[in-house]
Amino acid sequence: MIRYELRCNAGHEFEGWFPGSAAFEQQARRGLLSCPQCGSAEVTRALMAPAVHTAGSHLARDAPPQPAVTPPGHASGGVPDAMTALLQKIRHTVEEHCDDVGDRFAEEALDMHRGRTEARGIYGSMTPQEQAELDEEGVEVHAIPWVRRADS
Repeated sequence: MIRYELRCNAGHEFEGWFPGSAAFEQQARRGLLSCPQCGSAEVTRALMAPAVHTAGSHLARDAPPQPAVTPPGHASGGVPDAMTALLQKIRHTVEEHCDDVGDRFAEEALDMHRGRTEARGIYGSMTPQEQAELDEEGVEVHAIPWVRRADS
């Protein structure tokens, strides 16, 4: 994985992780990248300082461990504030454009996959056993971390 420092056309800086440089280029070309602060899709790589290993690096390994602290801009759970905001935006969009089918999610997804009901956007919950059944049937689903609403 490669970590890039990214910058939108409004000057907001954030990081992104990619399997390789080609993945970044492909996602940027397709407009799949966006700024977590303003939503701009005009994203480029920012200049980065390389990590350098020096002969004195072993001193850091021998030093006592430092207590963990929450980095600035991160929620207490360790999730960056910008990531929480992006997940809240995703949740809002899903709730606005998809049907909540609750614990009937796997059943509804299978019915759509088999052509029994019309395809539509749905969300809900399922058990690991139901997930395995969907996988066996070739039904593609995506789990999204369900964060608290932005207005709560």
